[in-house]
Amino acid sequence: MKMFKKTSLTILLTTFCFSACSETKHLEKTATNNKSPNIVIFYVDDLGYGDLSSYGATSVSTPNIDKLANKGIKFTDAHSPAATCTPSRYSLLTGKYAFRNKAAILPGDAPLIIDPNIETLPKMLKKAGYTTGVVGKWHLGLGNGDVNWNGQVKPGPLEIGFDYSFLIPATGDRVPTVYLENHQIVNLDPNDPIAISYAENISDRPIGTENPQLLKQQADTQHSATIINGISRIGWMSGGKSAEWVDEEFPDVLTGKAIDFIQENKHSPFLLYFPFHDIHVPRIPNPRFVGQTEMGPRGDAIVQMDWMTGKILNFLEANGLMENTLVIFSSDNGPVLDDGYEDKAVELVGNHKPAGPYSGGKYSALEGGTRVPMITYLKNRTKQGVSNAMMTHIDFYASLAALAGVELADAEAVDSDNVLDALLDPNAEGRTEMLEESFTLSLRQKQWKYIAPAKNSTPNWLANKDVRTGLQTKGQLYNLADDTGEMNNLAQRYPERLAAMEKRMQEIINQGHDFSAN
Repeated sequence: MKMFKKTSLTILLTTFCFSACSETKHLEKTATNNKSPNIVIFYVDDLGYGDLSSYGATSVSTPNIDKLANKGIKFTDAHSPAATCTPSRYSLLTGKYAFRNKAAILPGDAPLIIDPNIETLPKMLKKAGYTTGVVGKWHLGLGNGDVNWNGQVKPGPLEIGFDYSFLIPATGDRVPTVYLENHQIVNLDPNDPIAISYAENISDRPIGTENPQLLKQQADTQHSATIINGISRIGWMSGGKSAEWVDEEFPDVLTGKAIDFIQENKHSPFLLYFPFHDIHVPRIPNPRFVGQTEMGPRGDAIVQMDWMTGKILNFLEANGLMENTLVIFSSDNGPVLDDGYEDKAVELVGNHKPAGPYSGGKYSALEGGTRVPMITYLKNRTKQGVSNAMMTHIDFYASLAALAGVELADAEAVDSDNVLDALLDPNAEGRTEMLEESFTLSLRQKQWKYIAPAKNSTPNWLANKDVRTGLQTKGQLYNLADDTGEMNNLAQRYPERLAAMEKRMQEIINQGHDFSAN
């Protein structure tokens, strides 16, 4: 009898536990499905409109990104906010045009360009309960102008809303060539302190102009200062030997840190902002990707970038996170072949068209400067297809606020529009009007494009880039519906439209966010 009671009790408890546990699992599953979607932003560097096989490339294969495009929305008229990296990243994270803060390409020792006192994309999402992380190339400045690289390096990402950061502090071609995790240089030996300078050589390390035999790739004079890992960089660096990165290890180190962040935060909503170093110079792919294309290091870096994307997407899938994760994939500006290092990108490009059918590229006022590939995917919420909506990354801010249910203040993200519908539906409309930044400003109004006259503020080194800049001393007007290459300037044929668009551009500059006068 005693045994019977014990067995009965065991059965009863087991039945109760099964029922309760099943209910708990059901509730957990329901809560997971109902929570705000995770957000992963893949932000590639210097990837052109035509650099993916899903966008028509035949000389390189990008199967992981193509798979994402086949499930989600592929955009044909999506734009980085600017034709260079720092301004685009500034605009993405603040929802403001970069010219409002005179944001430009920064040296490696520049102070943080985003004021810690303003609202930012990660700060906004934290209000909705998100944990926020950034892993990859930063290039938005650090500190207040006199960084002590051997102590606490701040302000930086943590001060503008990120809970975790693992960074290439500036770019791969600039010193310091070390990783920064949160506020600390990784693996730094205090007995070998780091010092950097962009004014003079402060190191006894070899430099590129004097030791070309030590280089993996020859470089122009701008990129010929301190040599580290066989690559001469912009700027001079002394010390920090134990903390130096190895360029070939970028894909494994950065992808690993991104996966670690996801693993540690997968039970609550998270934002992962993943700004790649690829395919920026110096292009030094890991040996397992070398020779994957016939285009040399640039083509192989695209394959490497696709592998990194796939590795993170596969981790999300394996952990059941793709069920509730919005993935956004795009690039910070258009493509460039020769950007300071002799990696045969020009000689080996063959029939490949990095900017697709568009003219110009990185640095250019023409469409190739900002029109970039963009893909979005949120399982069971995005409708698969191709979208011709006009889009700009500056709108991620307001759109993700709508997704997370955050109401923006009047002075917050003043240039950002809520185009969430277009991020999820290929048939929804995007913008009818937007600015494009380069070394001048351009205004798009549907198929019409006005390029403002260029001033004399363009840098001298731009003359060395084999890019059609689109800069002229007089205003230009193009109808992109008939002239994707921007070869036929219609300014004299349509002077009234030219004048109206010039006036509208000035209104946007002067008034901030006011897109009602379309």
